[in-house]
Amino acid sequence: MGFIKAFGGALGGTFADQWKDFYAPKPGVSATAGVFPAVAQGVNAGRGENTKGSSNVITNGSKIIVPEGTALITLQDGQITGLIAEPGGFEFKSDDQNSQSMFAGDGIFSSTLKTSWERFKFGGQPGTEQLAFYINLKEIPNNKFGTQNEIYFDDAYFGTQVGVITRGTYTLKIVDPLLFVKNFVPVEYLSKNAKTFDFADMDNQAAEQLFNEVVGTLEPAFANYANDPSKGNRISKIQGDQIGFAQAMAKAVEDAYQWKTDRGLEIVKTAILSLEYDEDTKELMKDVKKADALSGARGNAFMQQAAARGIQAAGESGGGPGMAFMGMGVNAAGGMMGAMNQQPTNSSYQPFNQAPAGQPTNNQDPMTVLSEKKKLLDAGLITQEDYDKIKSQLLGI
Repeated sequence: MGFIKAFGGALGGTFADQWKDFYAPKPGVSATAGVFPAVAQGVNAGRGENTKGSSNVITNGSKIIVPEGTALITLQDGQITGLIAEPGGFEFKSDDQNSQSMFAGDGIFSSTLKTSWERFKFGGQPGTEQLAFYINLKEIPNNKFGTQNEIYFDDAYFGTQVGVITRGTYTLKIVDPLLFVKNFVPVEYLSKNAKTFDFADMDNQAAEQLFNEVVGTLEPAFANYANDPSKGNRISKIQGDQIGFAQAMAKAVEDAYQWKTDRGLEIVKTAILSLEYDEDTKELMKDVKKADALSGARGNAFMQQAAARGIQAAGESGGGPGMAFMGMGVNAAGGMMGAMNQQPTNSSYQPFNQAPAGQPTNNQDPMTVLSEKKKLLDAGLITQEDYDKIKSQLLGI
């Protein structure tokens, strides 16, 4: 008992003329459907399809089409009796010793199916009536995930826990239709005149279970990504890396629920629609961003500019020494203080109590002197060159 292959690939015009009645997927199947029954169809003179019945029961001599991107299974009493995983036209023969129960083509996919077939194939004498179902082998889109509250995970780059609220979608693929049907699809979707098993159906409790499992593994999924050295340990890359995060998520659900090994399911791609960090993480990211900006030569230049701005602000506002050091790094401030406390060997240097000729002599601190000289400069009583010379002498620069 099994199938005879009539032709491979798409249905040709010759067979469309010869096959007046055959089974095929029912029209209008959603892209999110996983399992759907075969339905009897007829071919009119214009080769347009007319649904002749909804029963998915095939019998001896039934002809059936397997389109690209689908697999066909037959069942009897809940047991798998046949599998076709290559496109073409086939005829069911219950009394032909040359018929085959399995068509899987060549390649890695076929070897996987052959292994599963040996585990689940029907062990008795099949009857003359079989239930026929199609399995979607294409990427199944628009599977949602999301969290209402923050999830927390260790981040290798930050060196601490971070918290996020996220939502998005993922695509999944049925990589082993035998495992999927045998171990996961409820019996209500594998009966006569059964309804479609649709991952997007709100009443599909099996699909809802998958959603809950994905949400439950988001924490390790984010941790897998954020602590993967090949991703640079940067969570900031995650929204643009749909394949990388999909791999991290697939690993998380496989570790926790064995999607691929037990159910024949695998996550392929992800799209993160929103990613909101908690307040502590936002503050941490600000600090890290500043640290990144101040690293290396860029940081040294920033410190020098900050020191110059501090000195200028003190001179313009009349502030004391504290104003001069605001915005300066510790090393820059320390260097400046050292310069003030050391007499340079430059012969033009004048101690604080020995002002240049024509200027008052006192023991005021340099910031006070600069403030006074700035007022003289603004009043036009000294030149910019005089002011700059005094500032250089006072600060030893």
